[in-house]
Amino acid sequence: MKILLITIGDSEDKYLATGFELYAKRMQHYASFDTVTIPSQKNKSNSKEAAMQAESKELMKKISPSDLVILLDEKGKDYSSVEFAKQVQKYLNMPGKKMVFIIGGPFGFAPDMMKRANQTISLSKMTFNHQMAKLFFLEQLYRAMTILKGEPYHH
Repeated sequence: MKILLITIGDSEDKYLATGFELYAKRMQHYASFDTVTIPSQKNKSNSKEAAMQAESKELMKKISPSDLVILLDEKGKDYSSVEFAKQVQKYLNMPGKKMVFIIGGPFGFAPDMMKRANQTISLSKMTFNHQMAKLFFLEQLYRAMTILKGEPYHH
């Protein structure tokens, strides 16, 4: 199965970008993995709603009707690392679907993106800026893959 991670906005901090690149490279060992970054509309739109709608329009261009779309949102379902690995296994068992995880911008997702999602998950009850969320999520996705393979990364 192919896995795609779509994010909004580039990492401004070099250390976060370096960490992200490290885990993206590691993911290649487990799946066909790719990332796409869509520019943030935070400073380009007149309102929060306009920014979310513009980002949603760009996100919709990157996904197809058959894709399994999982949004990362603070109101989503919480998982432990082991529970998330089990959920990823369920996704992997779905034939012919591309797994698309989407980390939104600083304002979250427009209603049409929330409606399109097959599932919404949360990294934590705490709030992280979206740049840190990108790194934290990718590490958790990598961790899930190592758990599924029985590798010692997760203790």
